[in-house]
Amino acid sequence: MSRKRIQQIERRIARIKEELQAMGPMRPGSLTRQYKDPENRAGAYWQISYTRRMKSRTEYVRREWVADVRKRIARHKRFKRLIDQWVDLGIKQSQLAMKLAKTTGTK
Repeated sequence: MSRKRIQQIERRIARIKEELQAMGPMRPGSLTRQYKDPENRAGAYWQISYTRRMKSRTEYVRREWVADVRKRIARHKRFKRLIDQWVDLGIKQSQLAMKLAKTTGTK
């Protein structure tokens, strides 16, 4: 059973790698609509906020770039989820391989 499960994990990791390789441009952050006068909801503008290398940043985003930035943020979120899955699968694969080696007496 463990060998079969290890093979399943290896196939899933391969699919994750393929999906990562096919990803387009991405960026971290949250896109929000802000107002110069929030009480009257006047003077709307878009901004992206993110933290990179322990440094928080905020940038203005032109209206015509909002759709593209949303796609890039969504890709980055997907990227992070895939990386987390890959790491989790790698840990499980390692645990199963060690368990299998212990029961069969091989590496």
